[in-house]
Amino acid sequence: MSKLLIGILLYTVGQTLIWFQTNGQFVWPWAKNNPGWMAIIFSIPISYGFIWGTKFVVEHFDGLLWPGRFVGFTCGMLTFTILTNYYMGEGINAKTAISLVLACSLVLIQILWK
Repeated sequence: MSKLLIGILLYTVGQTLIWFQTNGQFVWPWAKNNPGWMAIIFSIPISYGFIWGTKFVVEHFDGLLWPGRFVGFTCGMLTFTILTNYYMGEGINAKTAISLVLACSLVLIQILWK
């Protein structure tokens, strides 16, 4: 598997965990009543996911940091969209759809523009 795909996977896992850490309070009473435990449970996996994800993405882009920032941002936008729709029932309106297209465009520019 390429370093870029590993980085994207780690960013996506990290963004997914962040969604549950910060928004779980609106889905499950336990998460709402135990913010300290939510911070303890999720903080280390999230941190390592982003540290290693950044390592792989930066290596893929020959030491450049900016492409990784856009990749991480887009992974966050997409995971937020999916999880918010699934757990909170918030659909995608025109403004959100255009924002998602633009976010994905940022990643494609970084990956395809040499």
